[in-house]
Amino acid sequence: MKIKITLAILGVLFTVACSKDGDEYGDDFASTRQNTTSEKKSKAETATSGENEAAPCVTFYSVDEEDTVTVTPGESQTAQAPLNISLTANVSNPKNYKYICEWRIWEADKDESQTLVTRFEENTTYLLTRSGGYNIKLYVTFSQDADTIEYESEPISVVISESKLTCPDGFTPNNDSINDTYRITAQSIIKLDAKFFSRWGEKIHTATLETAKHVEGEPNKLILWDGKKNGKVVDNGIYLLHLDALGSDGRKYKIKKSITVMKDYREGTENTTGGGDS
Repeated sequence: MKIKITLAILGVLFTVACSKDGDEYGDDFASTRQNTTSEKKSKAETATSGENEAAPCVTFYSVDEEDTVTVTPGESQTAQAPLNISLTANVSNPKNYKYICEWRIWEADKDESQTLVTRFEENTTYLLTRSGGYNIKLYVTFSQDADTIEYESEPISVVISESKLTCPDGFTPNNDSINDTYRITAQSIIKLDAKFFSRWGEKIHTATLETAKHVEGEPNKLILWDGKKNGKVVDNGIYLLHLDALGSDGRKYKIKKSITVMKDYREGTENTTGGGDS
């Protein structure tokens, strides 16, 4: 009991002594501590409030979606090659710090140190032509006098699908909105050269990846030929297709086949190929 009382008394005395010192030194100490806390809070707010950071995104036109797609950090999107991607930093810098942007692109199955491409531009573009996964990351360094803020985004993931290509045996260019054009099924084809010939070896039509058109509502369909020569639909008959193509996965396609043109065909009627070749 005596020990506890003594300790209590000492505790009171100690408290009083501290209070007394505070009158003499406490104001300065409290003020200094408050300023230090305020300074730390200010720096923390600067680093986390979004004032000096970025909101990077990758945008591209998706054949599969038939629309422009935007992918942000932490997200992933699959698309077909060739894919022209736009990288936008969206830097937020209201205090007018100097800053440097660095974009890094690397293959998903490799380490970031094995960078495929590095760009020191705020906004840039890049063409993806090989199948596989890709990670994209933005770094921004803000600096002003002795103050430096580092921003690093999460990776943005883009996956390029493997290639596919098949060609039909014919079409019916009769303006009934059913199979009116020669359409191939193509996915992630990065090069294409198609030639159509008559049975006598005359070149009737040519098509490339640049001239081919996607079928609305069927993103994997490419129109190579509307069945016309010099603005006029060719005669019914057998024609020859020679097609060379290259897929995003390196696969080479060499197709030579006969195709049938039936401009007089109507559903519910007997299939005939009357007439001769053009």
